[in-house]
Amino acid sequence: MTEEKIYRISFYNQGDIYELYAHDIHQGNMYAFLEIEGIIFGERSAIVVDPSEERLKTEFQGVSRTYIPLQAVIRIDEVDREGSNKIIAAGSHQGNVMPFPSHAPPSQHHSD
Repeated sequence: MTEEKIYRISFYNQGDIYELYAHDIHQGNMYAFLEIEGIIFGERSAIVVDPSEERLKTEFQGVSRTYIPLQAVIRIDEVDREGSNKIIAAGSHQGNVMPFPSHAPPSQHHSD
């Protein structure tokens, strides 16, 4: 019996960084999208409630799979166990991941 894999996926969504845990990720049939299935929401004690995880649970309630544009993906890790799904404000500097530039700087043309 093999243990089911768990992945932590970090990606940009509407100006924030989403961090989700899921059982299955792959390049789906839709070109340039990452397909995520089996998002994991742990059953936590009611004493400690993380508002960002509750927001994600509500946002992804009833979603069997979601598609994330490849250019929004920051990082994918295979991990030993699930953690807490969260939303991180992109400007909060939590973590050490530098965003990949999405646009090339304008070229400098000099006319003499």
